[in-house]
Amino acid sequence: MSTYNKMKKRRDNWKGKAVKRQRELHYQKKENKRIKKERDHYKQAWRDTKKALEELKRRSKTLSVCDKTSVVFLTLQLFVVARIGFRAISRVLAVMAPQLGLAKAPCPQTIINWVARLAIVRMQDDMPRVDLRTGIPLFSRGFILLLDATIGLGQGKIMTVLALDTTHYLVHPGAPSLQQVKCVAVSVADTWTGETIAALLQKLIARIGSPVAYLKDGGTDLGKALRLLNGKGLGSVSIDDLSHFVANLLKHEYQAHPLFDVFIRTCGKVSTRLKQSLLACLAPPKVSTKARFMNLHRLVKWAARLLQLSPRGRAAKGSLLQKLRDRLDQLPQCRRFINDFLLDAEPILECQAILKTKGLNQDSVDECRPIIERIPNSYIRCGLTDWLEKHFVIAKTLGLHETGMPISSDTIESLFGVANSPGTGEIKAANRIAQRIPVLCGEITRQDAENVLGISVKEQREWSCSSPSLMKQRRDVFSDGGGLEKIPTAVGHQNIELIVGSKTGQKVPFVAGKSVPYENNSEP
Repeated sequence: MSTYNKMKKRRDNWKGKAVKRQRELHYQKKENKRIKKERDHYKQAWRDTKKALEELKRRSKTLSVCDKTSVVFLTLQLFVVARIGFRAISRVLAVMAPQLGLAKAPCPQTIINWVARLAIVRMQDDMPRVDLRTGIPLFSRGFILLLDATIGLGQGKIMTVLALDTTHYLVHPGAPSLQQVKCVAVSVADTWTGETIAALLQKLIARIGSPVAYLKDGGTDLGKALRLLNGKGLGSVSIDDLSHFVANLLKHEYQAHPLFDVFIRTCGKVSTRLKQSLLACLAPPKVSTKARFMNLHRLVKWAARLLQLSPRGRAAKGSLLQKLRDRLDQLPQCRRFINDFLLDAEPILECQAILKTKGLNQDSVDECRPIIERIPNSYIRCGLTDWLEKHFVIAKTLGLHETGMPISSDTIESLFGVANSPGTGEIKAANRIAQRIPVLCGEITRQDAENVLGISVKEQREWSCSSPSLMKQRRDVFSDGGGLEKIPTAVGHQNIELIVGSKTGQKVPFVAGKSVPYENNSEP
């Protein structure tokens, strides 16, 4: 074959391959374009569907206030969760009325009635069987009762009893909060003694059965009440609150310290000199004079930080350092007390954080032992070690040495603080505060709102105490034509007493023994 023919044949083969390749590329380009278009279409459809699902989720979580139950539910949430007063709730709902579709916001008195009726609902219901959030059965292994009385909530003292599930640390990762406890009894009296506390606990045991343990502070009245119950065969294990025990240890060692009184007086003087000055931001924190050693570490830490701002050396005339030193009074002379106290208190606070968060179990005890060894004061170190060993034996007895045993009554202390703030007025009436304590425990559900609407006015009056409002008495006395004769005498005065499971506000007959629903022989 000639050279020309060979070249022509190769050219024709190349043209055929080029045409075939061009067709394949054209087809592939069209297919890629079609696939890309379909992909973009499916991506957009997926994004639209995702937005629609998120909108549906948002709408499902959004409160629809189209009926009265929803209004009551929203109002109770504002009181319990937001913790604002009754007048503030009414103003908030009035502002949000157009967005919520409300024709008229409820007035403060209506909100007060709803809260009072929710307390009735909570105290009428028996002990809950299932955790509303997790769906896990409650009190299957018994419950622990937290006991305490208020210190300064107006006339009368409020004795409150809360029930906490013994398996709390098995279900919840942190320390108990108000959402994980149930108020099972609240009562007001002018004074509480061991006999009256024991009588209240007897009524409570008749309703819910005996607890596996009592968690209390070191009060002598509570201790006497438990001894009286032990004598009647109704006693249970007693757990001493860690915070109160530690406060007593610190009080034993430092109340007689030669610089303690000087330190307290000096802090008051320094506070007066710092306020209304350029250095007002350095004013000390407020520490209650009652049960002072519960929070004294805050004041001591403040003093230590304040002294760090004044290093050794001469200060320039007219400088902030010079002004600070002029206001320190005798605080620099208290350095030895401050340093000694912090060396003992800081390891204790570290152990408290561990035991309150994790509960008292084998792991938390092993974690606290080396920390306790850092405490230089032998009395405090040995006292805390003895408390730890004693309560670890109690945890073993209750079968909680692996999961964790509650050792702090901070929940009931915070309950008193919350109950004392919203909607109580200038005069703190103990009976009116006590009526709202059951509302602040547990979680609010729509079923609660429905039950509130089912409480009648007559039923609310049967549960309310007969004593009139202190604010109403105040208005009657100071109004025109008023006088001391407007104040009712003690005749007919009745303090409030609410016990869970009661159908009315009347007293409950005592029934000895342990209630069957809370016995569990298969568990420790």
